[in-house]
Amino acid sequence: MKANLEKPAEPTEVTQRENSSEPEKPVETDRPITLSFVIPCYNSQDYMDACVSSMLGAGDDTEIIIVDDGSTDKTAEKADRWAEHMPDTIRVIHQENAGHGGAVMAGLRAARGKYFKVVDSDDWLDRVALNLLMARLRMFIAHKQRVDLVVCNYVYEHILTGSRKVIRYINALPMNRIIGWNQVRRFGVGQNILMHSAVYRTEVLRESGLELPKHTFYVDNIFVYQPLPYVKKMYYMPVNLYHYFIGREDQSVNEKVMLGRLDQQMRVTRLMVDAFTQHDEPRNPHLERYMEGYLALIVTASSIFSILRGDREALNMRDDMWKHIESRSEKLAKRLRRHPLVWGVSLKNPAVRSTQVKLYRLAQRLYRFN
Repeated sequence: MKANLEKPAEPTEVTQRENSSEPEKPVETDRPITLSFVIPCYNSQDYMDACVSSMLGAGDDTEIIIVDDGSTDKTAEKADRWAEHMPDTIRVIHQENAGHGGAVMAGLRAARGKYFKVVDSDDWLDRVALNLLMARLRMFIAHKQRVDLVVCNYVYEHILTGSRKVIRYINALPMNRIIGWNQVRRFGVGQNILMHSAVYRTEVLRESGLELPKHTFYVDNIFVYQPLPYVKKMYYMPVNLYHYFIGREDQSVNEKVMLGRLDQQMRVTRLMVDAFTQHDEPRNPHLERYMEGYLALIVTASSIFSILRGDREALNMRDDMWKHIESRSEKLAKRLRRHPLVWGVSLKNPAVRSTQVKLYRLAQRLYRFN
Protein backbone atom coordinates (compact mmCIF):
# COMPACT_ATOMS: atom_id res chain seq x y z
CA MET A 1 0.00 0.00 0.00
CA LYS A 2 1.14 3.52 -0.75
CA ALA A 3 1.28 6.56 1.47
CA ASN A 4 -0.60 8.69 -1.03
CA LEU A 5 -3.74 6.63 -0.33
CA GLU A 6 -4.30 8.04 3.09
CA LYS A 7 -3.92 11.41 4.71
CA PRO A 8 -3.21 12.19 8.36
CA ALA A 9 -6.24 11.60 10.55
CA GLU A 10 -6.46 15.06 12.15
CA PRO A 11 -10.12 16.15 12.11
CA THR A 12 -9.25 19.55 10.61
CA GLU A 13 -7.93 17.86 7.47
CA VAL A 14 -10.85 15.54 6.78
CA THR A 15 -13.28 16.79 4.17
CA GLN A 16 -16.70 15.49 3.16
CA ARG A 17 -18.15 16.08 -0.28
CA GLU A 18 -21.78 17.14 -0.36
CA ASN A 19 -22.67 14.22 -2.60
CA SER A 20 -20.59 11.76 -0.61
CA SER A 21 -21.91 8.22 -0.50
CA GLU A 22 -20.73 4.77 0.53
CA PRO A 23 -23.01 2.04 -0.77
CA GLU A 24 -23.68 -0.66 1.82
CA LYS A 25 -24.68 -3.22 -0.82
CA PRO A 26 -24.07 -3.78 -4.54
CA VAL A 27 -26.19 -1.86 -7.02
CA GLU A 28 -28.74 -4.09 -8.77
CA THR A 29 -27.96 -4.80 -12.42
CA ASP A 30 -29.03 -7.29 -15.08
CA ARG A 31 -25.52 -7.39 -16.49
CA PRO A 32 -23.43 -10.19 -14.94
CA ILE A 33 -20.08 -8.94 -13.70
CA THR A 34 -17.12 -11.30 -13.75
CA LEU A 35 -14.54 -9.06 -12.08
CA SER A 36 -14.80 -5.94 -9.93
CA PHE A 37 -11.74 -3.69 -9.80
CA VAL A 38 -11.51 -1.37 -6.82
CA ILE A 39 -9.13 1.59 -6.94
CA PRO A 40 -8.61 3.32 -3.57
CA CYS A 41 -7.64 6.94 -4.29
CA TYR A 42 -6.33 9.68 -2.05
CA ASN A 43 -4.87 12.71 -3.86
CA SER A 44 -4.16 10.58 -6.90
CA GLN A 45 -4.75 13.18 -9.63
CA ASP A 46 -1.27 12.84 -11.11
CA TYR A 47 -1.34 9.11 -11.84
CA MET A 48 -4.84 7.65 -11.48
CA ASP A 49 -5.59 8.02 -15.22
CA ALA A 50 -2.88 5.52 -16.13
CA CYS A 51 -4.21 3.10 -13.52
CA VAL A 52 -7.82 3.31 -14.73
CA SER A 53 -6.79 3.13 -18.40
CA SER A 54 -4.89 -0.10 -17.82
CA MET A 55 -8.17 -1.89 -16.95
CA LEU A 56 -10.26 -0.60 -19.84
CA GLY A 57 -11.03 -3.00 -22.65
CA ALA A 58 -11.11 -6.04 -20.37
CA GLY A 59 -14.76 -6.65 -21.31
CA ASP A 60 -18.33 -5.59 -20.65
CA ASP A 61 -18.41 -8.02 -17.71
CA THR A 62 -16.01 -5.90 -15.68
CA GLU A 63 -16.61 -2.90 -13.46
CA ILE A 64 -14.23 -0.32 -12.05
CA ILE A 65 -15.08 1.21 -8.68
CA ILE A 66 -13.04 4.32 -7.90
CA VAL A 67 -13.11 5.15 -4.18
CA ASP A 68 -12.29 8.81 -3.61
CA ASP A 69 -11.09 8.63 -0.01
CA GLY A 70 -11.60 12.27 1.00
CA SER A 71 -9.11 13.66 -1.52
CA THR A 72 -8.21 17.36 -1.35
CA ASP A 73 -6.83 17.70 -4.88
CA LYS A 74 -8.59 17.09 -8.22
CA THR A 75 -8.99 13.33 -7.69
CA ALA A 76 -12.74 13.55 -7.07
CA GLU A 77 -13.34 15.62 -10.20
CA LYS A 78 -11.24 13.26 -12.32
CA ALA A 79 -13.10 10.25 -10.95
CA ASP A 80 -16.46 11.84 -11.75
CA ARG A 81 -15.34 12.58 -15.30
CA TRP A 82 -14.36 8.94 -15.76
CA ALA A 83 -17.79 7.83 -14.52
CA GLU A 84 -19.57 10.32 -16.77
CA HIS A 85 -17.56 9.14 -19.77
CA MET A 86 -18.06 5.40 -19.07
CA PRO A 87 -21.17 5.07 -16.87
CA ASP A 88 -21.69 1.39 -17.73
CA THR A 89 -18.22 0.45 -16.50
CA ILE A 90 -17.04 2.98 -13.94
CA ARG A 91 -18.65 3.98 -10.66
CA VAL A 92 -17.36 6.39 -8.03
CA ILE A 93 -17.71 6.36 -4.26
CA HIS A 94 -16.95 9.62 -2.46
CA GLN A 95 -16.31 9.27 1.26
CA GLU A 96 -14.59 10.93 4.19
CA ASN A 97 -10.99 9.89 4.51
CA ALA A 98 -10.84 6.40 6.03
CA GLY A 99 -7.46 5.21 4.79
CA HIS A 100 -6.62 2.34 2.50
CA GLY A 101 -8.58 -0.22 4.51
CA GLY A 102 -11.69 1.93 4.66
CA ALA A 103 -11.54 2.52 0.90
CA VAL A 104 -11.13 -1.19 0.14
CA MET A 105 -14.07 -2.06 2.38
CA ALA A 106 -16.27 0.54 0.68
CA GLY A 107 -15.39 -1.06 -2.65
CA LEU A 108 -16.07 -4.55 -1.36
CA ARG A 109 -19.52 -3.56 -0.09
CA ALA A 110 -20.38 -2.08 -3.49
CA ALA A 111 -18.84 -4.80 -5.68
CA ARG A 112 -21.11 -6.75 -8.03
CA GLY A 113 -18.46 -9.01 -9.54
CA LYS A 114 -17.98 -12.71 -9.02
CA TYR A 115 -14.29 -11.91 -8.45
CA PHE A 116 -12.61 -8.96 -6.76
CA LYS A 117 -9.29 -7.21 -7.41
CA VAL A 118 -7.74 -4.21 -5.62
CA VAL A 119 -5.41 -2.02 -7.67
CA ASP A 120 -3.67 0.91 -5.98
CA SER A 121 -4.02 4.19 -7.85
CA ASP A 122 -0.32 4.52 -8.75
CA ASP A 123 -0.02 0.93 -10.01
CA TRP A 124 -1.26 -0.62 -13.25
CA LEU A 125 -2.17 -3.90 -14.91
CA ASP A 126 -0.66 -5.50 -18.00
CA ARG A 127 -3.31 -5.61 -20.74
CA VAL A 128 -2.29 -8.95 -22.27
CA ALA A 129 -2.11 -10.65 -18.87
CA LEU A 130 -5.46 -9.12 -17.91
CA ASN A 131 -7.15 -10.49 -21.03
CA LEU A 132 -5.78 -13.95 -20.27
CA LEU A 133 -7.03 -13.67 -16.70
CA MET A 134 -10.50 -12.61 -17.82
CA ALA A 135 -10.75 -15.56 -20.24
CA ARG A 136 -9.86 -17.94 -17.40
CA LEU A 137 -12.36 -16.40 -14.96
CA ARG A 138 -15.13 -16.62 -17.56
CA MET A 139 -14.29 -20.28 -18.10
CA PHE A 140 -14.57 -21.00 -14.36
CA ILE A 141 -18.00 -19.38 -14.28
CA ALA A 142 -19.25 -21.01 -17.49
CA HIS A 143 -18.24 -24.47 -16.28
CA LYS A 144 -19.46 -23.79 -12.73
CA GLN A 145 -16.00 -24.44 -11.33
CA ARG A 146 -15.61 -22.91 -7.90
CA VAL A 147 -12.17 -21.30 -7.70
CA ASP A 148 -11.77 -19.16 -4.62
CA LEU A 149 -8.38 -17.59 -5.27
CA VAL A 150 -6.49 -16.91 -8.50
CA VAL A 151 -2.80 -16.07 -8.14
CA CYS A 152 -0.78 -14.20 -10.78
CA ASN A 153 2.78 -12.88 -10.85
CA TYR A 154 3.45 -9.27 -9.96
CA VAL A 155 6.30 -6.92 -10.86
CA TYR A 156 8.17 -4.48 -8.62
CA GLU A 157 8.72 -1.41 -10.82
CA HIS A 158 11.42 0.62 -9.08
CA ILE A 159 10.97 3.83 -11.04
CA LEU A 160 13.88 5.83 -9.60
CA THR A 161 16.45 3.14 -10.38
CA GLY A 162 14.81 1.72 -13.48
CA SER A 163 15.04 -1.80 -12.04
CA ARG A 164 12.25 -4.35 -12.00
CA LYS A 165 11.75 -7.63 -10.17
CA VAL A 166 9.13 -10.22 -11.09
CA ILE A 167 7.70 -12.29 -8.23
CA ARG A 168 6.71 -15.74 -9.48
CA TYR A 169 5.21 -18.80 -7.77
CA ILE A 170 6.46 -21.49 -10.15
CA ASN A 171 8.03 -23.74 -7.50
CA ALA A 172 5.29 -23.23 -4.91
CA LEU A 173 2.12 -23.62 -6.97
CA PRO A 174 1.37 -25.95 -9.88
CA MET A 175 0.66 -23.88 -12.99
CA ASN A 176 -2.65 -23.63 -14.84
CA ARG A 177 -4.43 -26.21 -12.69
CA ILE A 178 -7.26 -26.01 -10.20
CA ILE A 179 -5.69 -27.22 -6.97
CA GLY A 180 -6.42 -27.59 -3.27
CA TRP A 181 -4.07 -26.94 -0.38
CA ASN A 182 -2.74 -30.51 -0.57
CA GLN A 183 -1.10 -29.65 -3.90
CA VAL A 184 0.60 -26.52 -2.53
CA ARG A 185 4.35 -26.87 -2.04
CA ARG A 186 6.70 -24.81 0.13
CA PHE A 187 6.94 -21.12 -0.66
CA GLY A 188 10.36 -19.52 -0.98
CA VAL A 189 11.51 -16.27 0.62
CA GLY A 190 9.67 -13.38 -1.02
CA GLN A 191 7.00 -15.66 -2.51
CA ASN A 192 4.08 -14.93 -0.21
CA ILE A 193 0.75 -14.30 -1.92
CA LEU A 194 0.21 -10.55 -1.59
CA MET A 195 -2.69 -8.30 -2.54
CA HIS A 196 -0.87 -7.55 -5.80
CA SER A 197 -0.98 -11.20 -6.85
CA ALA A 198 -4.40 -12.16 -5.48
CA VAL A 199 -7.77 -12.22 -7.23
CA TYR A 200 -10.35 -13.44 -4.71
CA ARG A 201 -13.81 -14.78 -5.29
CA THR A 202 -15.88 -11.96 -3.80
CA GLU A 203 -18.03 -14.16 -1.58
CA VAL A 204 -14.93 -15.65 0.03
CA LEU A 205 -13.93 -12.20 1.23
CA ARG A 206 -17.42 -11.58 2.59
CA GLU A 207 -17.80 -15.00 4.18
CA SER A 208 -14.47 -14.58 5.98
CA GLY A 209 -15.85 -11.60 7.91
CA LEU A 210 -13.08 -9.39 6.56
CA GLU A 211 -13.12 -5.94 8.14
CA LEU A 212 -10.05 -3.79 7.58
CA PRO A 213 -9.27 -1.12 10.20
CA LYS A 214 -9.54 2.50 9.15
CA HIS A 215 -6.64 4.96 9.20
CA THR A 216 -4.12 2.13 9.32
CA PHE A 217 -1.37 1.42 6.81
CA TYR A 218 -0.20 -2.06 5.76
CA VAL A 219 -3.70 -3.58 5.95
CA ASP A 220 -3.13 -5.21 2.56
CA ASN A 221 -1.52 -8.05 4.53
CA ILE A 222 -4.74 -8.60 6.49
CA PHE A 223 -6.78 -8.43 3.27
CA VAL A 224 -4.97 -11.32 1.67
CA TYR A 225 -4.33 -13.31 4.89
CA GLN A 226 -7.60 -13.50 6.83
CA PRO A 227 -9.68 -15.15 4.05
CA LEU A 228 -7.18 -17.97 3.41
CA PRO A 229 -8.95 -20.59 5.60
CA TYR A 230 -12.06 -20.07 3.41
CA VAL A 231 -10.14 -20.88 0.24
CA LYS A 232 -10.78 -24.45 -0.88
CA LYS A 233 -9.64 -24.26 -4.50
CA MET A 234 -7.08 -22.00 -6.17
CA TYR A 235 -5.44 -21.50 -9.54
CA TYR A 236 -2.03 -20.11 -10.48
CA MET A 237 -1.62 -18.26 -13.79
CA PRO A 238 2.08 -17.51 -14.41
CA VAL A 239 1.44 -14.15 -16.10
CA ASN A 240 2.89 -10.80 -15.01
CA LEU A 241 -0.40 -9.05 -14.27
CA TYR A 242 0.22 -6.41 -11.60
CA HIS A 243 2.88 -3.70 -11.85
CA TYR A 244 3.72 -2.33 -8.43
CA PHE A 245 5.16 1.18 -8.47
CA ILE A 246 7.86 1.67 -5.86
CA GLY A 247 10.63 4.10 -5.04
CA ARG A 248 8.94 7.36 -4.08
CA GLU A 249 10.04 8.82 -0.73
CA ASP A 250 6.49 9.40 0.57
CA GLN A 251 5.33 5.82 0.03
CA SER A 252 4.21 3.88 3.07
CA VAL A 253 6.74 1.12 2.26
CA ASN A 254 9.63 3.59 2.36
CA GLU A 255 11.81 2.57 5.31
CA LYS A 256 11.78 5.98 7.01
CA VAL A 257 8.00 6.12 6.70
CA MET A 258 7.65 2.61 8.13
CA LEU A 259 9.82 3.46 11.12
CA GLY A 260 7.53 6.38 11.87
CA ARG A 261 4.45 4.17 11.58
CA LEU A 262 5.72 1.24 13.62
CA ASP A 263 2.60 1.35 15.80
CA GLN A 264 0.45 0.67 12.74
CA GLN A 265 2.69 -2.18 11.61
CA MET A 266 2.30 -3.69 15.08
CA ARG A 267 -1.50 -3.27 14.91
CA VAL A 268 -1.56 -5.21 11.65
CA THR A 269 0.66 -7.91 13.17
CA ARG A 270 -1.70 -8.34 16.12
CA LEU A 271 -4.71 -8.62 13.81
CA MET A 272 -2.94 -11.27 11.73
CA VAL A 273 -2.15 -13.21 14.91
CA ASP A 274 -5.84 -12.99 15.78
CA ALA A 275 -6.79 -14.24 12.31
CA PHE A 276 -4.42 -17.19 12.64
CA THR A 277 -5.74 -18.23 16.05
CA GLN A 278 -9.46 -17.60 15.58
CA HIS A 279 -10.26 -21.02 14.07
CA ASP A 280 -10.47 -23.89 16.56
CA GLU A 281 -11.07 -26.66 14.04
CA PRO A 282 -8.03 -28.37 12.52
CA ARG A 283 -6.82 -26.78 9.29
CA ASN A 284 -5.24 -28.42 6.32
CA PRO A 285 -1.56 -28.88 7.27
CA HIS A 286 -0.38 -27.21 4.04
CA LEU A 287 -2.58 -24.19 4.75
CA GLU A 288 -1.37 -24.14 8.35
CA ARG A 289 2.26 -24.21 7.23
CA TYR A 290 1.74 -21.42 4.73
CA MET A 291 -0.15 -19.16 7.14
CA GLU A 292 2.41 -19.69 9.88
CA GLY A 293 5.25 -18.90 7.48
CA TYR A 294 3.54 -15.70 6.31
CA LEU A 295 2.92 -14.69 9.93
CA ALA A 296 6.56 -15.39 10.76
CA LEU A 297 7.60 -12.98 8.01
CA ILE A 298 5.33 -10.24 9.38
CA VAL A 299 6.55 -10.81 12.95
CA THR A 300 10.13 -10.63 11.68
CA ALA A 301 9.46 -7.38 9.83
CA SER A 302 7.85 -5.83 12.91
CA SER A 303 10.80 -6.91 15.02
CA ILE A 304 13.35 -5.65 12.50
CA PHE A 305 11.79 -2.20 12.39
CA SER A 306 11.69 -2.11 16.18
CA ILE A 307 15.41 -2.87 16.22
CA LEU A 308 16.17 -0.36 13.46
CA ARG A 309 14.41 2.37 15.44
CA GLY A 310 16.13 1.21 18.60
CA ASP A 311 14.38 3.55 21.07
CA ARG A 312 12.68 2.29 24.21
CA GLU A 313 9.17 2.82 22.82
CA ALA A 314 9.95 0.73 19.75
CA LEU A 315 11.46 -2.11 21.76
CA ASN A 316 8.50 -2.02 24.14
CA MET A 317 6.18 -2.39 21.15
CA ARG A 318 8.10 -5.49 20.14
CA ASP A 319 7.76 -6.92 23.67
CA ASP A 320 4.03 -6.16 23.67
CA MET A 321 3.71 -7.93 20.31
CA TRP A 322 5.14 -11.11 21.83
CA LYS A 323 2.90 -10.81 24.87
CA HIS A 324 -0.08 -10.66 22.54
CA ILE A 325 1.08 -13.73 20.61
CA GLU A 326 1.57 -15.65 23.86
CA SER A 327 -1.86 -14.59 25.15
CA ARG A 328 -3.49 -15.95 21.99
CA SER A 329 -1.48 -19.18 21.80
CA GLU A 330 1.59 -20.24 23.74
CA LYS A 331 2.06 -23.06 21.23
CA LEU A 332 2.15 -20.59 18.33
CA ALA A 333 4.59 -18.34 20.22
CA LYS A 334 6.97 -21.25 20.74
CA ARG A 335 6.80 -22.29 17.10
CA LEU A 336 7.37 -18.74 15.88
CA ARG A 337 10.39 -18.26 18.16
CA ARG A 338 11.92 -21.38 16.60
CA HIS A 339 11.20 -20.26 13.03
CA PRO A 340 14.43 -19.50 11.08
CA LEU A 341 13.23 -16.00 10.16
CA VAL A 342 12.12 -15.07 13.67
CA TRP A 343 14.74 -16.79 15.81
CA GLY A 344 17.42 -14.10 15.70
CA VAL A 345 15.22 -11.03 16.08
CA SER A 346 13.45 -12.55 19.10
CA LEU A 347 16.70 -12.86 21.06
CA LYS A 348 18.21 -10.21 23.33
CA ASN A 349 21.74 -10.79 22.00
CA PRO A 350 22.77 -7.64 20.04
CA ALA A 351 25.19 -9.61 17.83
CA VAL A 352 22.46 -11.98 16.65
CA ARG A 353 20.07 -9.10 16.06
CA SER A 354 22.77 -7.32 14.06
CA THR A 355 23.10 -10.37 11.80
CA GLN A 356 19.35 -10.34 11.22
CA VAL A 357 19.46 -6.68 10.21
CA LYS A 358 22.22 -7.47 7.71
CA LEU A 359 20.09 -10.26 6.24
CA TYR A 360 17.20 -7.80 5.97
CA ARG A 361 19.45 -5.37 4.07
CA LEU A 362 20.46 -8.17 1.72
CA ALA A 363 16.82 -9.06 1.02
CA GLN A 364 16.11 -5.36 0.51
CA ARG A 365 18.74 -5.18 -2.23
CA LEU A 366 17.59 -8.43 -3.87
CA TYR A 367 13.86 -7.73 -3.94
CA ARG A 368 13.79 -3.89 -3.94
CA PHE A 369 10.61 -3.92 -1.83
CA ASN A 370 11.10 -0.44 -0.33
